[in-house]
Amino acid sequence: MLAAAMVLGASAVPVGMVSTGVASADDYSGQKYSDVQSELTDAGMKGVIASRSGDSVSDDDCVVTHAEKAHWHKGDDFAPVSDTELLSLNCNAGVATAKTPGNSAASPEGRAAIAQAKQQAQEEQAKAKH
Repeated sequence: MLAAAMVLGASAVPVGMVSTGVASADDYSGQKYSDVQSELTDAGMKGVIASRSGDSVSDDDCVVTHAEKAHWHKGDDFAPVSDTELLSLNCNAGVATAKTPGNSAASPEGRAAIAQAKQQAQEEQAKAKH
């Protein structure tokens, strides 16, 4: 009975350890696309836009909402692609206006965008005084 419990317990551990999801930690979510592209280039990788929502801002100002390693093979030897990150972008404005789609001012993303805009305005004001 003890041996059976040990076998079952031991067999349960490797299953979780060998489980390899396509996406590991999504380190790029919430960052601007231009910043992510710089990080990927510095790491010898490339970013490919997998999906995009909205068109209110330029690509560089879009926010990455999801990233995952490419999951395809290429070449005659069908080698796995290991240098490509698939990026999903939100290209709506930080906060919606009457003319521009974006996040609700009441959403966490909208509140963050408003706070960032206020902070940036204060910093610009402080620079103007000096």
